[in-house]
Amino acid sequence: MANQPQQQRIQIKLEDEVADGHYANLVLLNHSPAEFVLDFARLVPGSQQAKVQTRVILAPAHAKNLFSALEKNIKKYEDTYGEIKVHGKQDSDKQFGFQG
Repeated sequence: MANQPQQQRIQIKLEDEVADGHYANLVLLNHSPAEFVLDFARLVPGSQQAKVQTRVILAPAHAKNLFSALEKNIKKYEDTYGEIKVHGKQDSDKQFGFQG
């Protein structure tokens, strides 16, 4: 019989000041050979300045795992609630929100 690794249980503590989260409608992505940096920001319509709400720094393998997890969860969401509509591309001067 082969030894199978036991699944580890991780307890996650969510502090009150983090629980409310931050709304973001824009993400700036940068990377180096060692890490991916995601700056989540909020841009208010009519404003020329976005405020970064939070920065997340990931190892490349973790970034790829996040991409896979998002892809799977979007599929589950769409299977339950229907296709997520993505509005057509806007004028380059008026881009707003997450861009592909």
